[in-house]
Amino acid sequence: MPRKIYLNPVTPDQAMTDLLAALTVAGWKGEPEELPVEQARGRIMAAPALARFSAPHYHAAAMDGIAVRAADTFHATETNPVRLRLGQDAVWVNTGDPLPPGRDAVIMVEMVNEAGDGEIEIYEPVAPWQHVRPIGEDVAATEVVVPAGIRIGPAEIAALLACGVTRVRVWRQPVVAFIPTGSELIPPGPEPSPGQIIECNSRLVLAMAESWGAIARRWDIVPDDHEKLKEAVLEAVDQSDIVAVNAGSSAGSADHTVHVLQEIGQVVAHGIAIRPAKPTLLAIVAGKPVLGLPGYPVSARLAADLFLKPLVYQFQSSRPPEAPKVTATLGRRLSSPMGVDDYVLVQLGHVGSRLVAIPISRGAGVITSLSRADGMLVVGADREGIEEGTEVTVELWRSPEEIARAVVASGSHDIILDLLSSWLHRRSAGFTLSSAHVGSLAGLAALGRGEAHMAGIHLLDPATGEYNVAYVRRYLRQPARLVLLCRRQQGFMVAPGNPKGIRSVADLARPGIRFVNRQRGAGTRLLLDYELARNGIQPEQVEGYGHEQYTHLACAAAVRAGGADCALGILAAAQALGLDFVPLAQEEYELCIPAAHWDHPGVQAVLRLIQDPEFQQEVCALGGYDMSEAGRVRAVE
Repeated sequence: MPRKIYLNPVTPDQAMTDLLAALTVAGWKGEPEELPVEQARGRIMAAPALARFSAPHYHAAAMDGIAVRAADTFHATETNPVRLRLGQDAVWVNTGDPLPPGRDAVIMVEMVNEAGDGEIEIYEPVAPWQHVRPIGEDVAATEVVVPAGIRIGPAEIAALLACGVTRVRVWRQPVVAFIPTGSELIPPGPEPSPGQIIECNSRLVLAMAESWGAIARRWDIVPDDHEKLKEAVLEAVDQSDIVAVNAGSSAGSADHTVHVLQEIGQVVAHGIAIRPAKPTLLAIVAGKPVLGLPGYPVSARLAADLFLKPLVYQFQSSRPPEAPKVTATLGRRLSSPMGVDDYVLVQLGHVGSRLVAIPISRGAGVITSLSRADGMLVVGADREGIEEGTEVTVELWRSPEEIARAVVASGSHDIILDLLSSWLHRRSAGFTLSSAHVGSLAGLAALGRGEAHMAGIHLLDPATGEYNVAYVRRYLRQPARLVLLCRRQQGFMVAPGNPKGIRSVADLARPGIRFVNRQRGAGTRLLLDYELARNGIQPEQVEGYGHEQYTHLACAAAVRAGGADCALGILAAAQALGLDFVPLAQEEYELCIPAAHWDHPGVQAVLRLIQDPEFQQEVCALGGYDMSEAGRVRAVE
């Protein structure tokens, strides 16, 4: 199959405009249907609903008391009360009762004095229609109860039924079909073999479509076969209103989507000037929109938000609601390519008086970045990046209340932080831990720039053999406290059975030993460099010294998958992935907390939690951790 290369991608706005124009020509649009009101929650009104009768449909007492003629009370004063005879001049009523004939006001029971002999006294006059709900006060007959274009919620349902409306005309929900393609895909459940990928994009995109009001239908996985894909697309187009084909939209030799859609329909756009999701394609088949979404999860989510979402709303004659936005200070410089809109996922946190946006590690295939993100910002196509400290606009993915309760952590990765985040949310009034795994030195730099409340560090000073203090003094340059989170075992993570016989640092220089390293500035990298120097080994003697990962678990996964023979990491990561472990050193992993953030309620919640015996017990069960002095505090001036 010839490759399709897209050299002139269009802007997302232009691509969507062209697609909608072509769909208008093709006559694609939704149609109304009639439903019982009680089955219409979440649907969009296609026509205004008119009240069948007024609400209330009679003059009703708005208070418990007596119904009177207002004119009979005009001369009442405290010194000259007016007496009224019950049953003749005044009638007892309860809230909601019909107003008796000839009465035009209600006096609250608290303002009535029973005088005996069937009479009452009142001490102040009432105005006509006081404490009365007149006919049609809420809605008059034939008045619009719910206008067209409104999404029906619980309040609308109540209002419609109260006015006698039992059926409404709403826009039919579009049926969105999702076709996952790729011979490498397998359903969720079994552990994948090398080269296999769990198909989860359909769950992601269809859940989004349902939240926008669509009916979601997932097709079986289609292998990389031109005819089978064509058959699936034609079937989906016949049974649906919108079709999304996932993967195969790029320019690889196994990417059939664009060729199939050119054969059976019209390709409106192939290649959008965005990052990620550049390979997105928009087409029309049999008068219906068909989207080619990239296979990487982050790209698929972005393409769905930009193109599928407007189609779902357009079918219901509506527009997507504006996403809430906030202004934040960019915590780290962003570089971006010119000519494309660069969509960047960020974590947010209030540090001091600033709302800080920290970009999450990039990667269109990093699906966990979607669950960790608090929002998204866009670097415009006319910019090569944004400098640190610049104010940026962030589209929120979480509520401001959740973000306000985030404790922002930076620095070195440890599995305990993931556990801590879960416990913190459960035990500490909704606080969350928003952590960026950037390495110990980068964590200290983030503290110095005011981008985090704390940083996890484990930095060995080769001159003294002491951990952390010298680096805090050198790089932070402000009063801080070091809180011991744990002592942990660092060592070599190797395949089960240690087939390469790796026993010491010296073995890393042996021919044929493939190593995977941590990123520059990570405490584990500094420990490795210290041990290499102590053993007289140059970095270039280690095959894979430049092969970097950002977490202990990522290094362990590389060894587990056979991409490396060895990595330096913690025992807990090795055990989590079923690897063998060769101990090298015990180190102190501490939380560095600037004095300015010490009294932050979320920080204090973290400090209480790390001394909780239950929490410590669960940490120790991971293996390789010593929590005996967890919570120890050292001041660094």
